[in-house]
Amino acid sequence: MTVAAVLPAASEVTMLYGGALASGALAGQISLFGDDFSSGLPAYLAVVAAGIAGNTLGAAGGWWIGVRGGNPLLECYGRYVHITPARIARAERWFDRFEGIAVPLGFATPLIRSFVAIPAGILEVGFRRFILSAVVGIAVFCFVLAGIGWAVGSSWHSAHHDLLYVDIVVVLAIVLLAAVLLIRRRRSITMASGSGPS
Repeated sequence: MTVAAVLPAASEVTMLYGGALASGALAGQISLFGDDFSSGLPAYLAVVAAGIAGNTLGAAGGWWIGVRGGNPLLECYGRYVHITPARIARAERWFDRFEGIAVPLGFATPLIRSFVAIPAGILEVGFRRFILSAVVGIAVFCFVLAGIGWAVGSSWHSAHHDLLYVDIVVVLAIVLLAAVLLIRRRRSITMASGSGPS
């Protein structure tokens, strides 16, 4: 969950599995800070607490990377961690458009959640405001995904399979939208150049 705050590292699967494990449907035991929990509400809360703590730690680290390294760091090394200038530009538009809710909404949303912390640092969102907002979004994400894992129980593999299809549909929709916008832009440029003076 710490890594998932800055890289797409399957935080959805982690929380689903943790919830299924807490429900008692899978063999295993939950341990948090030296305390062992069998299945039940205490185990579910331990899974959620661990998810929130790990993801918050990663979010703070990502924010720090953004503040310290900024755009020059991303230009040099961003491609190695799937952070491109296009994604940073998208994140900047996201922050401009949603301002106060960008961070909590971003951390509560699958796929997007791994691309919020570093841009927030680059855009110099204040740390206190950032971390409090991040915790809200992270908590929503962890409670919901662990709850789904709990509800699904031993069939968590099928829930992950279904979420994979949701991820694919979202990515395809984004690609399709980008293609439509690109085609429209090219047509408008072509029409503008064709209607100019000869």
